[in-house]
Amino acid sequence: MSGRQNNKLPNNLPQLQNLIKRDPQSYTEEFLQQYRHYQSNVQIFKLQPDKSNKELAELVMFLAQVGHCYKQYLSTFPQELTELLMSHHTVVEPDLRMTFCKALILLRNKDLIEPTGLLELFFELLRCHDKLLRKTLYTHIVVDIKNINSKHKNNKVNSSLQNFMYTMLRDRNPIAAKISLDVMVDLYQRNIWNDTKTVNVITTACFSNVTKIMVSALKFFLGTDEDEKNDSDSESEAKGPTARDLRVRFNTGKKTSKNKKKMEKAMKVLRKHKKKKKVEVFNFSAIHLIHDPQDFAEKLLKQLEQSKERFEVKIMTMELISRLVGIHELFLFNFYPFIQRFLQPHQREVTKILLCAAQSSHQLVPPEIIESVIRTIANNFVSDRNSGEAMTVGINAIKEVVARCPLGITEALLQDLALYKTHKDKNVMMSSRSLIQLFRNLNPKMLHKKDRGRPTEASLETKMKNYGELGAKDHIPGAEVLEVEAEVDDDDDGWESASDDEEDQDGEWVDVQHSSDEDATEMAEKLKNIPADEREAKAAEVSGSRLLTQEDFRKIKLAQMAKEINGVPGRKRKAEDCEEEGSSSRGELLNIRDIERLHKKPKSDKESRLATAMAGRSDRKDFVRKKRKLNPHASTSNREKRRSKNFMMMRHSQNVRTKGKRSFRDKQIALRDALLKKKKQHK
Repeated sequence: MSGRQNNKLPNNLPQLQNLIKRDPQSYTEEFLQQYRHYQSNVQIFKLQPDKSNKELAELVMFLAQVGHCYKQYLSTFPQELTELLMSHHTVVEPDLRMTFCKALILLRNKDLIEPTGLLELFFELLRCHDKLLRKTLYTHIVVDIKNINSKHKNNKVNSSLQNFMYTMLRDRNPIAAKISLDVMVDLYQRNIWNDTKTVNVITTACFSNVTKIMVSALKFFLGTDEDEKNDSDSESEAKGPTARDLRVRFNTGKKTSKNKKKMEKAMKVLRKHKKKKKVEVFNFSAIHLIHDPQDFAEKLLKQLEQSKERFEVKIMTMELISRLVGIHELFLFNFYPFIQRFLQPHQREVTKILLCAAQSSHQLVPPEIIESVIRTIANNFVSDRNSGEAMTVGINAIKEVVARCPLGITEALLQDLALYKTHKDKNVMMSSRSLIQLFRNLNPKMLHKKDRGRPTEASLETKMKNYGELGAKDHIPGAEVLEVEAEVDDDDDGWESASDDEEDQDGEWVDVQHSSDEDATEMAEKLKNIPADEREAKAAEVSGSRLLTQEDFRKIKLAQMAKEINGVPGRKRKAEDCEEEGSSSRGELLNIRDIERLHKKPKSDKESRLATAMAGRSDRKDFVRKKRKLNPHASTSNREKRRSKNFMMMRHSQNVRTKGKRSFRDKQIALRDALLKKKKQHK
């Protein structure tokens, strides 16, 4: 009878590991035996670190698994592994190096090692030419820092790690520097390291000699990576069922208690998934956290002028400079002549360059500099020798520039562009009309009299500011509506008291017409009769006499919106002026759609239609019926052979011969014979 082979302690490490975790004190001797075995293997490894040692790898993982059970014996174990990796990570065998790293990660997860020293070691290991190792270390670094700051931010650990990463960005090894930058970007987007120190460390990466590092830093400030992630997240979320789908599925199916429980369970999972949504990230908040944006933009422009990188990298640098100039209202006058060199219709990615020109314009730029940019766009794009799309893009770009710097366009050029409102191309026509509508709100006096449209109360109140003039006011515009409203309410109270008296006298109800619409009409009439100077005085009095509530601000906002709609009495307006494009609200950043806006889809030429047709035929082979034979090498049948034969060879065959057309006499004879035959059968 053979003995039992299940228990092979202490050589069976997985079994010993399981038993130790259940009862550590009972297996202390077996553990110490394996620990001495590990120490002897370490001495052998130090003599030949470049050779594989499977036994040492198994012992290291065993000790890492049971490390929390024997802390008194393994107090120096993490430090020993760290020193082994630090000394021999360049020559050690890859599998053994990965085992050492996984053991340290396991010890860190059990809180048996400090994070600072371990993360610094892992950043050093990023220099190794091992892609799988780098990916593992990157994931652990991000997750570990996230766990450190999960309950509250550990500023001491964060500060030391940020200083270390700042030195890693200057490392000679481009791979280690790139991964360090990726870690910082990832932690910023997770709202873990979203402070000014992280952002300003990433700004130094924009001047790196390594193209990949520079592009990653530029993408961080431009926010393109985050947009792609959000698109992919939205696509993945759209694939799953919504709460409405679950309810419809339950209502249309068989209503049983089992199906109802299934629906409730699915709804709980859906709510839980919604709660775990990613924290909202503002891509452009990083630009606001830069310490010295003027110096940063000047250095980027100098690098751009001397750059020999690909054109795509230059475009990204242009976009970042334009955003810095537009958001922080910087003075970077050399940037505009640099952009003007690329403003040609045949230029590659010209819409992005036009976007940069519009984004970098603001009210503090001298009008003569912006005027030069607008003149270049008008001369190169807005011309009858160009296509309709090029003219549309040019007018849209001019519109976005003057929306931010209205003093940058001359009256003659504006009136010249307004003449395109009757152009035969609908896109050009609509772009010109949108430019006219913009200046109806900004400065109608620059337009022709026929293009100004019917003036409104708001257009009469707005005044064109000179260069450098501030529009600060000592009162809240539109606050006079609160005082006028109080007067209207007093009149309503008088009406109410009169109706009460009549009710008391006659004993009957009196119908008094009273509505909010009539109040609004009466209030609007009162406001129109008040002169502008008296309005401002009343607004200043109301603003300084009391504290305004949210309801008061809502009323003021509605009154200001009504001024943009209400026309000045005595002025007529043409019917065609009523169909105007409203001015869209503009934020800090422009969108490429504002430049490429086409109101009518362009006609496709023959080449594009042919390309579309051929693209649709690419997958047609999948739907063709294929010949399927049991044996692909078998010969064809006689029927298949007949198909490939010439018709003249088969014309006398019975299969090919067809019945000739019978004459009327032949049909009569055939019918007579058939009737006689039928008659005989009945007899």
